[in-house]
Amino acid sequence: MYYNNDVIIMFDAIDTFIDTALQGMGIWGPIIGCFFIVIESMVPVLPLFVFITLNFLAFGNILGFVISWIFTCIGCSISFLLFRKKVQTWLYKRLKKEGVISEHTIDIITNLKFEQLTTIIAIPFTPAFLVNIAAGLSKMSYKKFLGALLIGKAFLVYFWGFIGVSLIESIKNPEYLIRVLILLAIAYIISKIVSKKFKIE
Repeated sequence: MYYNNDVIIMFDAIDTFIDTALQGMGIWGPIIGCFFIVIESMVPVLPLFVFITLNFLAFGNILGFVISWIFTCIGCSISFLLFRKKVQTWLYKRLKKEGVISEHTIDIITNLKFEQLTTIIAIPFTPAFLVNIAAGLSKMSYKKFLGALLIGKAFLVYFWGFIGVSLIESIKNPEYLIRVLILLAIAYIISKIVSKKFKIE
């Protein structure tokens, strides 16, 4: 428990430092924040919610939302394509050899329904980096991943921009938990409609 508290304190300190530093850079702060949003999709230790919040404060709710949504989608797409094009075969063989992953697991990921993938991406506390790796290693089409990404990330950015509470806070406060569940339900319904309209399986 002591170790966990230290970790939490450390990440809070990092968040505060980054937030203060970026806000002190004027207009360059949000620009650098956008860059970090892209990097966060490949380096999961960076606090995504800090950069999204900064964009909302700097550019306003609408433009801040659009900018954050675009850059997080760009980052996840780059991450997916890197694993798909550059390290898919090598990493898969290594993970399979070490017993971390199996062909069955890859098949499960590949065969995720469009609405299921969208909902997973839309969950505010889902590690984007792991989703990108899993999707990149699978045989999932980029069209399917991108479609789920565009819908799911819209709800994730909305959450961090307008609600923005931690997992612990959302569990403790039923109101926040209900909001999260409503957002996920809407994301699921929209993805279901898009899946049927554009025949994405």
